[in-house]
Amino acid sequence: MFVGIDVGGTYTDAVLLENEQVLATAKVPTRENLIDSLTEALDTIVRDEDKEKVKRIVFSTTIITNLIAERKYEDVDLLIIPGPGLSHDFYKKMPYAHIIPGAIDYRGREILSLNEQEIDTVLREIALKGSKKVGVVGKFSPRNASHENKVAEIIKNKYPQWQVELGAKIGNQLNFPRRMVTTYLTCATREPYHYFIESVRQALDSREIYAEVFILKADGGTVPLQRSEEFPVETIFSGPAASTLGVQALTGPDETAVVVDIGGTTTDLALILSGQPLLSARGARVMEQLTQVRTLAVKSVAIGGDSVLSCTGNDINIHSQRAGQAYCLGGPAPTPTDALRALGLTELGDGEKAIKAMALLGQELNITVEDIAEQVINKVVDNITSEIKKMFKEWEQEPAYRVWEILHKHVVKPTIVAGVGGGAAGFSARIAEKLGCRSATLRYASVANAIGAALARPTLQINLRADTEQGCYIIQEEGRREKISNRKFNENKALELAKNSLVKLASEYGLDLAADEIEVIRQEVFNMVRGWNTTGRLYDITVQTPRGINARIGVGE
Repeated sequence: MFVGIDVGGTYTDAVLLENEQVLATAKVPTRENLIDSLTEALDTIVRDEDKEKVKRIVFSTTIITNLIAERKYEDVDLLIIPGPGLSHDFYKKMPYAHIIPGAIDYRGREILSLNEQEIDTVLREIALKGSKKVGVVGKFSPRNASHENKVAEIIKNKYPQWQVELGAKIGNQLNFPRRMVTTYLTCATREPYHYFIESVRQALDSREIYAEVFILKADGGTVPLQRSEEFPVETIFSGPAASTLGVQALTGPDETAVVVDIGGTTTDLALILSGQPLLSARGARVMEQLTQVRTLAVKSVAIGGDSVLSCTGNDINIHSQRAGQAYCLGGPAPTPTDALRALGLTELGDGEKAIKAMALLGQELNITVEDIAEQVINKVVDNITSEIKKMFKEWEQEPAYRVWEILHKHVVKPTIVAGVGGGAAGFSARIAEKLGCRSATLRYASVANAIGAALARPTLQINLRADTEQGCYIIQEEGRREKISNRKFNENKALELAKNSLVKLASEYGLDLAADEIEVIRQEVFNMVRGWNTTGRLYDITVQTPRGINARIGVGE
């Protein structure tokens, strides 16, 4: 048996699966004490089952996504070492960035040493603000992290209570701006993610469940629970990935669909092309900036069923912040969920309270409850539809989308809008109508995200770096260093080594993996030149077992 649990800002959803059948589902409120929500969800789906039969549990969460969407995190400062090149004016636009002198070149050689006095000055400025979260990022630190390590050592000596994150450990690819953003987000999210992980461990221990535990990543792959703490930012779109895999599992194998997951805090958007989720070629975009996080082509919009509503003049405002549950569920303010309940489009909450919420909202406009509720729903639909249209333009630029168009000989638009989540039933039909699609009614739509998590394939990854000038290569996951021949070694040999190591690792986990199934995530070659001669090459290769789902549960009506 497999368990999938999705921890959202409003609800925690859970499913128990066996032999491609849904045995039990649960939807419980996500409480401040997360352990209570997790144990209630687990009790609901496995109380009467033999817990030893539970072989794997996969968790997904929108906690990190919501945290960033609502900007509910502590201040973070970055100490950046950009060296020569791009004008420093570019970095000065970032209020959280502090430039310090020093430089490592593209070969990993120090060309300008650090100035400890300058570092001390910057640290004092940060301390005066009261900040305690700091990231350190050097432009070419993946080639040589000595500057980052030295700055971290200085910080730990002077401010041992500070949290320090290093860009070279968080992102090993050469893209300085993206590595900066990824480091910033890691610093912002590590503490709340640690709370999430500890809650998961305590909940499972309290119920004596000892199955393999995985976390769903933004790209639809999984990572073992204990390893996920190293890179919490990889879960930044874990919730949207779960929704996308859930829709994939609940629709036909050749379906092309827009996924619209309307939660309490955010609405997550994604695209499925002929039964396969679209992968982003550029990485996750957060706060309008690209990161080094590999992800499905998803977007989180700060509109949800619990978004606070207000009126300014004749305009209805939908705020990105969530003040709690909907008014009809005991919350403090009118929300889109109240509009749905007032019109009978959902059965959530108390209908009388929903009507009162709409009356309070509409009293300044002097219009009926029905009219204000309709205006709220139309505004939510217009905003989400507008974001989907923007996403279409971005999706059409993805290499995978272009290949798909070539294979289909003509431009094909999605045929269905697959609405999932608590608020989907009241909104998805209207969104589909505006997009010229049909609305799909899916079995288990309200817990599709938990189904997606449960069915996600376990994924393993191998990172190889080879240096022909030094005559060696290293597999990061294994920690072993082996010799190679400069003359005979090439890119194909490097890729073969990485794939063979992954096949071996997969067999240790009981996975039968063929070399042609392996995903090549990164494949970079870097020439090293001395004088006028090429003296060697650096090969950086990352390979992963294939992402996807293990089975399909059913087809939408």
